[in-house]
Amino acid sequence: MSSTPEGPLGTVLVLNGPNLNLLGTREPGIYGTLTLADIEQLCTGAAEQRGLRVHFIQSNHEGSLVDAIHDAREAAAGIIINPAAYSHTSVAIRDALSGVELPVVEVHLSNIHRREEFRHHSYVSAVADVVIAGAGAQGYEMGLDWMANRLSPAATAD
Repeated sequence: MSSTPEGPLGTVLVLNGPNLNLLGTREPGIYGTLTLADIEQLCTGAAEQRGLRVHFIQSNHEGSLVDAIHDAREAAAGIIINPAAYSHTSVAIRDALSGVELPVVEVHLSNIHRREEFRHHSYVSAVADVVIAGAGAQGYEMGLDWMANRLSPAATAD
């Protein structure tokens, strides 16, 4: 978890699903060589530059991810989620994201649409405001860019 000072735009929950704790060693040809700790560091720095704070969580357990989403309702201004394999299987995560009514960015390191057919469908995509796939770790930074713009007072001043 990150412990940067509260940014003026708020805290973004960055959730990572199953097997992402193995980044850097698990199929680097698909997922790259950065570790999850590297991505957390990248997100922390990118968030600070954008006036945000990140709270970074990874779990291999669906219920823990759902609990974190529920907690975000009171503790976060938005959610960036890489649901990993749960993208394709978890109605519970989809429903939790829908239920908290926060802005959501779905991120995938690989382009799930160029992979096995079962990866082409994501339950999360139906409730995400933005889906970023195939940009590697930069996808998280892209998600933070979008989130900063979405949470900016200028975005809601109309």
